[in-house]
Amino acid sequence: MKSIYAYLSLIFIILSCSPKEKVPFEDGLDNYPVLQKVLGNVDKYQVQIIYTQIDRNEHGTAMLSDFTVNLNDSRYFYPASTVKLPVAILALEWLEEQNIEGLTADTRMLIDSVRPSQTSALEDLSAKDSLASIAHYIKKILLVSDNDAYNRLYELLGQDYINKKLQEKGLENSIINHRLSFSASPEENRIVNPIRFVDSAGKVILELPERSTDVVYSNVDNPTIGNAYYRGDSVVAQGMDFTFKNKLALSDLHGVVERMIFPMSFMESERFALNEEHRKFLLKYMSMLPAESDFPNYPAEKYWDNYSKFYLDGNDKSEFPANIRIFNKTGQAYGHLLDASYYVDFEKGIEFFVSAVIYVNDDETLNNDNYEYDSVGFPFFAELGDYLYQIESERKKKVPADLKKFKFE
Repeated sequence: MKSIYAYLSLIFIILSCSPKEKVPFEDGLDNYPVLQKVLGNVDKYQVQIIYTQIDRNEHGTAMLSDFTVNLNDSRYFYPASTVKLPVAILALEWLEEQNIEGLTADTRMLIDSVRPSQTSALEDLSAKDSLASIAHYIKKILLVSDNDAYNRLYELLGQDYINKKLQEKGLENSIINHRLSFSASPEENRIVNPIRFVDSAGKVILELPERSTDVVYSNVDNPTIGNAYYRGDSVVAQGMDFTFKNKLALSDLHGVVERMIFPMSFMESERFALNEEHRKFLLKYMSMLPAESDFPNYPAEKYWDNYSKFYLDGNDKSEFPANIRIFNKTGQAYGHLLDASYYVDFEKGIEFFVSAVIYVNDDETLNNDNYEYDSVGFPFFAELGDYLYQIESERKKKVPADLKKFKFE
């Protein structure tokens, strides 16, 4: 019987590997039935995978080797909540650019509303003292992928800032152009709310007016997904139009996580311009489990440890392994599941990057909540994570990784 690798040799792009090491996806898939099924039907599941091995030279510098499956940056998929990660990072980059005395990530942030398509946010009851801030919104995004928190940072930055920054950093296959779980037209999404930052005495430190852009950030190839979709209770018998939906190619998403972990592996112009305090803050909450947070506080029955850690099975409600941390961002919408992660085992000295997207929608109908997340999607990620972890467990490294700096109390 031919191996799955031989069967799929035309669609695997292997950029580099040592001839003495096990080649990912070459063998050993018999114990991973869902992973094998998906890899045998890449067109149906529209799966894309990027796996990056990390080796260190004598100076401890990370050297990255990529292995990809069916990677295609020009093929559209809906990125769902993964767009929240670059927006959260850029909010801190924006903050540092202001360089205003008294304006910090914890400064109270008041969002006003001046038109029907906007909503105000003058407090956040999940925050300490109910005071909303950039830092608090970032925590909510990274801990439980809160949509409103993302919308507030989107309203802070606006489309021009977000998209120009992504382009400058070489993330050229991405477009962020709308709020999430919020009814607004493309024109309304081009307009963002007025915002005030105030000190503890209520004095205004910075005031931003309502802002808009004349640039139309859209997917020029007018992608559609599915063969039908629900609009309210009615079925529309055609694919859903994603022209004015967010786009974040898997290579770009993978690159965002890599830039956060190893900024020095990129040219200065491609890095996020963050001080070390802000970078560590982001990494802490990228890896933190919901139950480890005080403000905001999340009930374990609703937000279990693996809630946003798909490579350890997003449906598994057992206790999270103490030796493992995963710095990541996930997404789930319209039949798509995504996870971009830096995976670490402190006891075994294991570290690797893995990003993947899968589309699980057998009936090709959107908005009917009839997706195969539980039967195919989550098992695929769990098996992929375990498969790569086993490969990493067997890899021999000349220079052990020093992972202490990725431990956050």
